[in-house]
Parts: sequence; C-alpha cells; structure tokens
Amino acid sequence: MPRKHSHPRATRRHRWRHVQASIRDTSILLKEFRSPLLWFSVAIIGGGMLYDFLSRLVNEPVYSLAESIYIVLTSTFLQPPNREFPHHIALQLFHFFMPIVGIIVLAQGLADFGSLLFNRKARNKEWEMAVASTLNKHIILVGLGHLGYRVALKLHEMGETLAIIELNSNADTINEARELGIPVIHDDATRPSVLEAANIGRARAIIMASQNDAMNLQIALKARSLNPKIQVVVRIFDDEFAHALQEQFGFIALSATEMAAPVFAAAAAGVDVTNPISIEGQLLSLARLTISEQAAFANRTIGFVEDNYHLNVVLLRHDHQSEMHPTDKSPLRPGDVIAVLGGPEQLQLLLHDNGQ
Repeated sequence: MPRKHSHPRATRRHRWRHVQASIRDTSILLKEFRSPLLWFSVAIIGGGMLYDFLSRLVNEPVYSLAESIYIVLTSTFLQPPNREFPHHIALQLFHFFMPIVGIIVLAQGLADFGSLLFNRKARNKEWEMAVASTLNKHIILVGLGHLGYRVALKLHEMGETLAIIELNSNADTINEARELGIPVIHDDATRPSVLEAANIGRARAIIMASQNDAMNLQIALKARSLNPKIQVVVRIFDDEFAHALQEQFGFIALSATEMAAPVFAAAAAGVDVTNPISIEGQLLSLARLTISEQAAFANRTIGFVEDNYHLNVVLLRHDHQSEMHPTDKSPLRPGDVIAVLGGPEQLQLLLHDNGQ
C-alpha cells in the first residue's frame, strides 16, 4: 500500500484560494447589483443637492452640501436628524419621501445581495466557479464516476491542484471530492463556457474520465482549441481508437485495458509513462523521470530506490552516459535520468517523492 503524505503547503494554498475566491465572488455579486447601488447613489446625491438648493430658497440653509447629502442619507434609513426638524413643508417632505426611495431602490437589492453573499451554499455552482477561477497550472478532471474519483484521489495524494466538472448532480463522489477542498462544477463540459469556468486557459492538463467515448473526444478537441498547449488525457474504451488518437492528435489516450487510476494521474502530471501491460494479473508500466533537487532519494543509490519503492531501475543516465541495468551501489544525483519498471501504485509513490 502506498504511504500517505500530508501537504501543509497544499493546505495553505487551499486556504489562500478560498480567500481569493471570496474576493472574486463578492466582486461578481457587486457587479450583479451595481444598478440598484448606482440608482441609490444618484438618489442620495441628487436629493442632497436638491435639499441644499431648497433650504437656501426657503431661508433654512444648512452649513454645506455635504451636510445636505448626509441629512438625506440619514432620512433614507429612518434615522433622526442631527439638527432641528425643518419648518418648511418642502424640506419636511424629504424626511418622509426618502425612506420610500430607500425601500424601493435599495432595500430589496441589499436583501438579495446579503442573502447571496452569506449563503454561498445556495449558489454552489457560482462559488465553485469562483474557486476554480483562482487556479493556475492545475489539472481539470471531467467525470467523477468510479475511475474519475480514484484519479482525483491519486492526484490529491500527489499534491496536484485540481478542478472537477461533473454533469450528474446525484453522484455520491461530489461531496467527498469537495471535502478534500477540490472545486466541483456541476455542468456540461461539452460547453466551452463550462471549460472556461474551470479556468482551462491556465490549466496544464485535462483528463476525460467519463464512459462516453464520443463525449470524451468532443471535450478533448474543445479543450485543445481553447488551450493549444494543454496536456490531454482521454479515456477511450477501444484500443485501436485510442492509439489512433495518440498518433493523430497527440492526446494521451488510455484504453479499457489501461484503466489504472495512478496511470491516468501520472500521465496528467506530465510524467513520461508507458501504457501498462498485464503480467500474470499485475499491471506494470515503464516510467522515465529526472531526479529533482527535492527528491527523497536524491544522493542515494539504485539499491535504495529498488528496496524502498519495490520496483526495478532498468536504466541510469548521468552526464550524457547511459547505463543499462545499473548496479545497486550506483549513486543517484539530481539531474540524473532513470527509467523504472513497476506497478502503478509504486510509480505513483516514486513520482510523488520526486516532487511531481
């Protein structure tokens, strides 16, 4: 079983994304309610100017235009005036008329704004989109079925930033994914606007994990058109069709015989990994990786990697020199390239400890 890792840095990123999402969500709400706010401002400022003009006309002047605006504003919210109640009927009418203006123009808008601002669960879709809009160099997962959920878990374990699009609102996995802090957008990923809501322009990879080959291909093509540089990993049940997609479009197309979730996760993370082969019921893949400075096995040996990760290192490349089947005592340095053969779980753990 792979070891579990905590990601305090990922937790901090998650909290910061929620702060950013709150700011963005509030700004969107302010834009939606800009008309009531604009008309209210016009009514208060215009009313203040008219009050100032009338007060001078009837010989009950106030000290300044600012005070006139303040008087109108306090009257709107039924606050007592900070000076003697005016004697002239024209000025008195302001204290009775402005509360009506406030109720008509602003009260309903403020009530709706407050309800939507503090009850984001009622606007779940908009909130998830706001969170997704803060992501950068993330992975988009389309489909949260059995395979999709396992892929999401693997990517989460690898510390990857993830956004999910799922059409079926009754999927039990949606709440479980959200509990991990992953934004889940309930919508149709075949619509370009939905992909844009998941911030596809700044995503580095997208995985299509639904059971519909035609829909997976449709989404893959739209994703590539919206972001030509995005890495596309698509689930295709037909082996020949999968290989044809790889050759024609450069997609990483994994067929029904290659449905291991860690393979999908590794492919989306940008790792050079082959399609798995089954040997006596065990899936094995060959992966190539460059040892990073942060790797847990940097400055260790081949034997350390093989003993602790339960896989085989079949090639070591150092300083432009390749060594096939290196010995257990061969050192591993940052910048070296190794090719390893192992099961999906073992490869996923090795890649995680390499910072991928």
